[in-house]
Amino acid sequence: MELKAFMISFAGLKQGKHQFKYEVDNTFFENFGFEEFNSSSITVEAQLDKRNTIMDLLLEAQGSVNVNCDVTNEPFDLEINASMDLVIKFGEAFNDDNEELLILSHGDYEFNIAQYVYEMIVLSIPQKRVHPGVEDGSLESDVLEKLEELSVSDPEENKNKEIDPRWEALKKLKTDNNL
Repeated sequence: MELKAFMISFAGLKQGKHQFKYEVDNTFFENFGFEEFNSSSITVEAQLDKRNTIMDLLLEAQGSVNVNCDVTNEPFDLEINASMDLVIKFGEAFNDDNEELLILSHGDYEFNIAQYVYEMIVLSIPQKRVHPGVEDGSLESDVLEKLEELSVSDPEENKNKEIDPRWEALKKLKTDNNL
């Protein structure tokens, strides 16, 4: 997907609200060198509110991305619901340092929203991606079985086990000093 498709030319638009719609898939993310999604299908809607000296841009993304679970490495679809507000003003020089404010030069007649769409979607992904089947216990996985096998046992079970006599002697020393 060409990033030119995300160019909004506002010079010929009348004042008021204007709608733009984009379909985003993995080729969009590849333009940014981002390859963490197995697949993606996201609809992005942009609403530009053009006024005399300022413009407001509301971006909303809905869809899903297929990612691997951080616990089991099983692929699953993660729902995406993200939004972002951007205020666009005009000034002496282009400036996009502020994430909520874009300053365009007075002579500009268009701007590209691809970077904002990318950041909005990627930042909406949780840091730890856990398969819903792991959370509700319905996922059958070799990795989960191995994790269960290697997990630390219940402390109640440990009370019934015989303790090494060397540890008992150390515990006694510790309590003797506290008398």
